Amino acid sequence: MPSLTPDLDPSMPTNAPVMSSNHPATKAASAVVGLQWGDEGKGKLIDLLAAEHDAVVRYNGGANAGHSVVIDGQRFALHLVPCGVFHEHSIGVIGNGVVIDPVKLVEELEELRGQGFGVAPERLAISDRAHVVMPYHKAEDALREEVLTSSAAGSPKVYDQAIGTTRRGIGPAYSDKANRATAIRMGDLLRPEVLREKLERVCYFKNVLLGSHGPIEGQPHEPLDPASLAERYLAIGDHLRAHIVDTTYLLHDMLHEGRRLLFEGANATLLDVDHGTYPYVTSSNCSSLGIPAGSGVPGRWVGAITGVLKAYSTRVGSGPFPTELADETGDRIRERGREFGTTTGRPRRCGWLDLVAVRYSAMVNGVDELGLTLLDVLSGFDELKVCVAYRLKDGSTTERFLPDASALAGAEPVYEVMTGWDEDITAVRHRADLPGAARQYVELIEAHARVPITTIGVGPDRAQTVR
Repeated sequence: MPSLTPDLDPSMPTNAPVMSSNHPATKAASAVVGLQWGDEGKGKLIDLLAAEHDAVVRYNGGANAGHSVVIDGQRFALHLVPCGVFHEHSIGVIGNGVVIDPVKLVEELEELRGQGFGVAPERLAISDRAHVVMPYHKAEDALREEVLTSSAAGSPKVYDQAIGTTRRGIGPAYSDKANRATAIRMGDLLRPEVLREKLERVCYFKNVLLGSHGPIEGQPHEPLDPASLAERYLAIGDHLRAHIVDTTYLLHDMLHEGRRLLFEGANATLLDVDHGTYPYVTSSNCSSLGIPAGSGVPGRWVGAITGVLKAYSTRVGSGPFPTELADETGDRIRERGREFGTTTGRPRRCGWLDLVAVRYSAMVNGVDELGLTLLDVLSGFDELKVCVAYRLKDGSTTERFLPDASALAGAEPVYEVMTGWDEDITAVRHRADLPGAARQYVELIEAHARVPITTIGVGPDRAQTVR
């Protein structure tokens, strides 16, 4: 077996730096991440930037994410397939940090094919180390949410409020990843004996767990059959076989070939399991900090990070939301912004822009530039409010975000009031052509976030962009 230690030149001083052959010549990777509670319009920014990259890489989350792209008036909703699918030169990569519902993935690929965007094997790579969302994960997700809302039969009253998950099985899948003994990975779908052996063990544990509770969502637990599950998922694995590869080596090979990667963050920073409003967060690291672990590409090789925010704030599910507007203004923003979930269809909670949160997220992600979306939604308001600080229960104020649900629940927004604008800005393509009040709004965001805004969305279509 050859030595893994390189031969050293004996004439070289022992304290001389060793040049690594593993380092690309340039930082050829970029990233797009959300700076709020999701739904910022990342899909549009990723689609625009994908034209300048050779691969778009998902590194976290699962089918709980929903990225929308509008091209020539036609809307496409993506949940697992990376947004680069609409550019023929670009390949999509689903990294090891994603939890994949293979049934949903196959459905999504078929839907895209029906819309004229068939995805050939060479244009989509799926990590063999990505974990699989199975039917029992969705049952666990639903069970936990019902217990937390005291709606499960005979369950004790716990918090009287659920986390507000999409019930897509994302959290339980990540939990099994950490538990290890009950985890299934995409590579297992290509190995019949391995999958059958794992499912025998997993189904035993899950039948005990799920069978010990009452009906879930009104349905009694039907014992899991490992043989039928194995047969079903081996067939899906065979269908996806050409796509399942070692994506870590693939990405490093691309970097060394001088090709450009774009990392696509799902969900958003305030939902990050470590840096968001815990416990009302998702189950993955959806900030830029999740890129290395979720893809195998070191963070030092990501040269530019674009943070995306919408011109106001929204949130789906439970959790504190300091600037929420439970009134006609909030309803007006929701209707004008079409604020209904891409994945679930749930109406989103709406409120004024929270710059305390945005500044925090920009800091955590190391953001280089901002993409501002949905500015057109605010046209027609006489005045606009922007949160620039929080007033705490003890009467003090702070400009620091509180990434803990209990602490944030006690914060009241301190607003700066601005004059609105009446003009329709959906046809504007240059920043100088925006109404004066709109430019002032943009400049206020830049001043507080301490990062320049380089892209402004003034409508849903790809073409409705100020760059």
